[in-house]
Amino acid sequence: MSATTIPLYSYEGALLQFITPERLKRLEGLGRVRAVVRRRTGQIARVMLHRLPDDPRPLRVEDYVGTRYSFRQHLADGHKCWRLRALGDKPSETELAPDELRVVTDCLTPA
Repeated sequence: MSATTIPLYSYEGALLQFITPERLKRLEGLGRVRAVVRRRTGQIARVMLHRLPDDPRPLRVEDYVGTRYSFRQHLADGHKCWRLRALGDKPSETELAPDELRVVTDCLTPA
């Protein structure tokens, strides 16, 4: 990175590239710049872009973690326990998985 280039970041905060001050002026003229971060000396530290309507939404932690199939349940007496989320179309307190997903129980043999 030289002294004449400015880091350009996406709306999510990912570094895209280094741009020149002329390109920054062009982006500001087009209304694409959300924020220009400056140092105390007035030098531009980085530039953030706006999110366009056709851009995908920013990634969240839930996108990586997925669906939680167990969660903490608060009981009436004040205790807490882990409860499993039922799978399938008809959630039930006792039948947590539909029959087509119960492959493991067919493989078990009594000891």
